[in-house]
Amino acid sequence: MLVNVVTPLRPYAPTPTPMIITLALTLAVAAQNPLKVYVSADMEGIGGVATRLQASSSGAEYEKYRRLMTLEVNAAIEGAFDAGATEVLVGDSHGNAQNIDLELLDKRARLIRAWPRELGMVHGLDRTFGAVAFVGFHASEGQSPGILAHTFTGTMEVSLNGRKVPEGGFAGAVAGELGVPVVFVSGDQVIARELKAIFGDIETAIVKEAIGFNAGIMLPPEVSRQLIRAGIKKGIERRASIKPWKLDRPVKLDIRCEDPTLTEVLTLMHGTRRIDGQTVQFEGADMIEVARFFEVVHHIRTPE
Repeated sequence: MLVNVVTPLRPYAPTPTPMIITLALTLAVAAQNPLKVYVSADMEGIGGVATRLQASSSGAEYEKYRRLMTLEVNAAIEGAFDAGATEVLVGDSHGNAQNIDLELLDKRARLIRAWPRELGMVHGLDRTFGAVAFVGFHASEGQSPGILAHTFTGTMEVSLNGRKVPEGGFAGAVAGELGVPVVFVSGDQVIARELKAIFGDIETAIVKEAIGFNAGIMLPPEVSRQLIRAGIKKGIERRASIKPWKLDRPVKLDIRCEDPTLTEVLTLMHGTRRIDGQTVQFEGADMIEVARFFEVVHHIRTPE
């Protein structure tokens, strides 16, 4: 008698393709070696922005340019992931810090919005991050040319250990205190030059050429985004060769105010001293303490 022997069926297990193997290895390496990137975004340095019509929330063209701001941030996020980022945190750092359109933002990123924030334009940054990038930044108060050049309120100049800095320099000093390098900035040629003078040979994307405070030569938005994506990718890939900007301690912050009344008010605060009729100095143990003090200053309203 013939006996039919039935061999049990084995579950189907396809042979992994080279692409699947490569993806699995990439994910495994990423899990072991996370690369966190911080992107701080301002608006005056966004491609096409030249006046308050674009950069002010009450401006006639604001809605269009907050969308373009979001798209430039997305280009930065794409470049970060191109360079191997495993996490991207974005800080909306313009005006009321409620500009980036969350619905349009790349879904791989997280977003910090609104003020006050302890570390200002780089709040949320810590020592676990590998790089910081600035998108849409602008030149410091008094720079000419420099599209919409100002420092924070537009009524002050800020110096750290005797060196005048733009907003990006201040934020970069906070990053340096935490051991994180600034590797990239986008904006006009003036802020690119200012921050390279501070941080060294960082990557830049010059998305417009400043002619004056309210005038510039612009690029098509698509070209600006291509420059940002490529620039931040290269900056992150070069991060090991870019040193964090760490200031000598204690850190001296000089604030020169347009309004002498604000100088008088600041002089009443503990740890400050008056340098002259418009300048007050605060000495902090480190840049973190200076940043916390400045957040108070930034949100003070002077008496009428």
